[in-house]
Amino acid sequence: MALIDDRNIDDAPFRMSEATPGDYIALLKPRVMSLVVFTAVVGLVAAPGSMNPLLAIIAILAIAIGAGASGALNMWYDADIDKIMSRTASRPVPAGRVTPGEALGFGLVLSVLSVMTLGVLVNWLSASLLAFTIFFYAVIYTMWLKRWTPQNIVIGGAAGSFPPMIGWAAATGSISLESVILFLIIFLWTPPHFWALALFKSGDYERAGIPMMPNRAGHASTRRQIFAYALLLAPVGVAPWLLGYTTLFYGVVSLSLGLGFVWYAWKVLKMPDQDKAMAPAKSLFGFSLIYLFVIFAAYLGDRLIAHLTGLGA
Repeated sequence: MALIDDRNIDDAPFRMSEATPGDYIALLKPRVMSLVVFTAVVGLVAAPGSMNPLLAIIAILAIAIGAGASGALNMWYDADIDKIMSRTASRPVPAGRVTPGEALGFGLVLSVLSVMTLGVLVNWLSASLLAFTIFFYAVIYTMWLKRWTPQNIVIGGAAGSFPPMIGWAAATGSISLESVILFLIIFLWTPPHFWALALFKSGDYERAGIPMMPNRAGHASTRRQIFAYALLLAPVGVAPWLLGYTTLFYGVVSLSLGLGFVWYAWKVLKMPDQDKAMAPAKSLFGFSLIYLFVIFAAYLGDRLIAHLTGLGA
């Protein structure tokens, strides 16, 4: 891994830390953590039966800490390429405010703490899924896939797709088809979301040597694949209603969002090769964030109403 400053890397662990509490919070990737927590809550609430409120809070906190641990380990390993990319250069490790050793130790401690807390106080199935998620993101994706293949986001996206399944397992001690569908929604959403970003940030990825799809397969191929994933995502998003897990309310919301996603992906597909503004790609990226939040919010609202009224789908 490249040096984060001009000093010898061996000296970094022994110099005085310049980190503030805010730097350690930044290591947790709070925006990513908030998405993990939200989707995990949806999985936990959607699960059948009831869960002790205190245990539910402990489960969500453990999942959040595990997500933060993954972020810290990612920033530790990726400091060399983060320093090159404009959108990540100010992160605590490449900026020199947190040493690599501090980030690594922070991530490892939080990893063990989150998994053990979830296992001892909730159940070991959810803890095992959390441990696998941390390992998959920090090792399989960050250390291997990200720098090796343009399919990095496709395969590595599984790490970000597990939270609703972990929440479900925390509540029930099991895995079901419904939780797998929630996993698939995030899994199929991830490639078009990140490839849209990669289209208008391809220069950053090229300088960092990251083999993102636009830099390896070209923009035209990436746009076709974005559209293909949008076509897959739309029906999977509606599947919970089609299978009777939710009410018509969720069905209408998910169908509308799915059609919107396909429409934005279609505009990206038809985007001229010489388009330097990348407006369609930026629009899809923005809509994809709305899509994931709203579809899970609709799912959460649907299940809360069902629980409170005692009515099923």
